[in-house]
Amino acid sequence: MKHPVLPSTTRFSVAVIADTQNYSSHRHQREAGFPFNAREILWDMMQYVARHAVKHGGEIAFATGLGDMWQHPVSWDIDAEHASRGDRAVPNPVIENLIPASPQAVVEVEIPAVKAAYEILDGHLPFSVVPGNHDHDHLWTDANFPPSADARFADSKVYGIGGLHCGQLANWTANFGANTPFFRNKPWYVSSFREGANSAQIFTGATHRFLHLGLEMSPDGDVIAWAESVLAAFPGVPTIVSIHEFLNGEGERESLDCFDLSRLDPQRHAPQALWDRFISRHDQILAVLNGHFHGCRHRVDHNRHGHQVYQFLSNYQSRKQSLTGTSPQTYVIDGIGDGWLRLMEFDLDAERPRLRLRAYSTYFKAYSSELPQYAQWYASEHPEMTADAFAALDDVEFELVDFHERFARARIETSDITANRVAAEV
Repeated sequence: MKHPVLPSTTRFSVAVIADTQNYSSHRHQREAGFPFNAREILWDMMQYVARHAVKHGGEIAFATGLGDMWQHPVSWDIDAEHASRGDRAVPNPVIENLIPASPQAVVEVEIPAVKAAYEILDGHLPFSVVPGNHDHDHLWTDANFPPSADARFADSKVYGIGGLHCGQLANWTANFGANTPFFRNKPWYVSSFREGANSAQIFTGATHRFLHLGLEMSPDGDVIAWAESVLAAFPGVPTIVSIHEFLNGEGERESLDCFDLSRLDPQRHAPQALWDRFISRHDQILAVLNGHFHGCRHRVDHNRHGHQVYQFLSNYQSRKQSLTGTSPQTYVIDGIGDGWLRLMEFDLDAERPRLRLRAYSTYFKAYSSELPQYAQWYASEHPEMTADAFAALDDVEFELVDFHERFARARIETSDITANRVAAEV
């Protein structure tokens, strides 16, 4: 299906790439006996984003990856930093057997698959990536919160799994940090902290400049201080924040119970604390994006200045249609993802600025609204919803009622808009 280029200079899109771990997992490739190479679905997704970049006459001005780029840890043992503080890890047979540590496979299969995906984007448009819990080298179980005797996974929910923690980003920063070819010397990559685990990008979205902040999970006060310094350097610029964990599947700002990083590290800010301490205080923050929790949700709240902040959970990793027709004995942790991207389609029309969220699958080559079976296929993500309500999660529009008043100082002069669209700041 051919999708037309957006003709208006008031329109642009942000592509949201969430939780790609099942595409890159070494267990989901032909060499491991899987029916197909799941990484090729991810590469197709990136080809779609690159082809539709503003640089090539398309509508996508920016792309953001929301973490959990690969699936397996290097180790289920505690990292050196936490061990030096006296923290202790205990075995967790359920999750360690489900997602076994695979140091060689991570380095030789999973990370290369993700690198190849982002190399497809490189040079076509500005983009960001943030680390998720799976991207840390060490995932481990805190001895203060051991698994229960009957711990198990059932119906995609966790029972008694204990308190999981993560540490060390050596592999992540070596491949996606600030000093890698992806970001080094890129004019749109304007700041970073902790070797790029936190980063900032500037891009042009139609009539306005936009700022993007990518933050690590449950950031501590030092990260927040850095982020506030970036906001101060770009005052009044509409800002989108990407972080792996923020909104959960019920639309609440809560951590997954077994992965509350602030429980062991109280200096970290869990989602609600991050809202109170940082997001709600800064009026230029327009939206917060996250993955981690399965499915999609959205909520809109007023910040301390009385303006709206749009919060969007996007995570398609549990979707299983790409396994249709394979052997029922084929074991998959969560599904694969079916090539779904979330597209944030902005129209900054002078009279009625708005934002539309849509989902597009490069596997089915269709938007969710074009697939009659969509709600039937994926309703298990939100079984409490009607089919229409479920479908509306991935095709919904918001009026940006105060956008022009709020962000007037970030507007680009009309004579510069065309030039910016052509240059695409890459």
